[in-house]
Amino acid sequence: MATVDFSRVSTSGNLRRIDRIKRPKGHHDGGDGDEVKAGKLEIFENSMMYADSMPLAMLRQSFLNDGFLVFHDAIDSNMVSNLQERLELVLSGNFDRGSPPDKIPRFLMNSQPKKKGKKTKKLGPLGHDKDSSNKNRVLQIINIHKCDELFRELAMSPNIGKMVAELAGWRNGARLAQDQVWAKPPGAPPIVFHRDSPYFMFTPDDVITVWVALDDMDEELGPLEYVKGSHKWGSGRVGSAQTFFQSDNGRSLLNSAALLEGITDPSSSLEIYTTSGLRAGGISVHNGKVWHGSGKNCSGDRPRRGLGLHYVPAEVRFTKEAAKSKLWKIYLPDDIICDEDATGVDLPEGDFPVVWRPT
Repeated sequence: MATVDFSRVSTSGNLRRIDRIKRPKGHHDGGDGDEVKAGKLEIFENSMMYADSMPLAMLRQSFLNDGFLVFHDAIDSNMVSNLQERLELVLSGNFDRGSPPDKIPRFLMNSQPKKKGKKTKKLGPLGHDKDSSNKNRVLQIINIHKCDELFRELAMSPNIGKMVAELAGWRNGARLAQDQVWAKPPGAPPIVFHRDSPYFMFTPDDVITVWVALDDMDEELGPLEYVKGSHKWGSGRVGSAQTFFQSDNGRSLLNSAALLEGITDPSSSLEIYTTSGLRAGGISVHNGKVWHGSGKNCSGDRPRRGLGLHYVPAEVRFTKEAAKSKLWKIYLPDDIICDEDATGVDLPEGDFPVVWRPT
């Protein structure tokens, strides 16, 4: 079973705000690389605390207030390297559990060697080929744990389930609802600011996401960014899959939601924190209702790989809307006749395993 260490943590008080960071040219906020506000930057690696010195109640209060926490060096470097290797194999169609994930890119860039003249062309991570028309496409895999044993071991970690349930206050434990790999090759566009919860059709509607960094999150890679306290906003704009990649800097949905909250100048009023500086193997945990996004991968040769693990309370049921959803209705029995029937269905344990229950 995967060992996950939650002993080193950063709260928003220890993270760097985006308005205090010198952004690389081409970043999704439209900046020219100049620092927006003057001020000395904290060194991220030295701005952490030991969770052992913070009672669980304090950690939980910080999580409830901000909507997120960041844990450093949670997964050891050997496991990170193995996960990186397994991801490349999955992208090439190698599934050691014998079945594919629920969704995988249609173009498997590593599926066959690339020829350049008489020589085999060497591809970068994620099958990156600078001459390919697909070279900048963001890759998404849904439920990689169904096809790969190592990813399943991590997703099923009782350590993660216990921490999630305790932070969220789930008395009956935590259940894995879905995992998603989001991988950005060099030059890939930003992922817009959005919320996770609206895409999950369960009741109660609590969702907690554990995001695992599979690369060092340097600023040029487009690390994850959080809007502090935004999980307390109303429903606002939720967006859709069609708007995950925007050309307008990725913040239109966020700004419209902020305006509905009465925030008249979102560009200067929102407190946005970055996970820049988080090393591979670090983890962030966020409320499914917190607004978050990530910038363009401005690197010329480095991938930006991350795994999102979405957990829900152990006792959840489908909502009636699940019967109409392309994403969720595939998990319902064929004899579901009307929407109301979906609410009485027990979630299949094979697709939605409980990863931790209190004893």
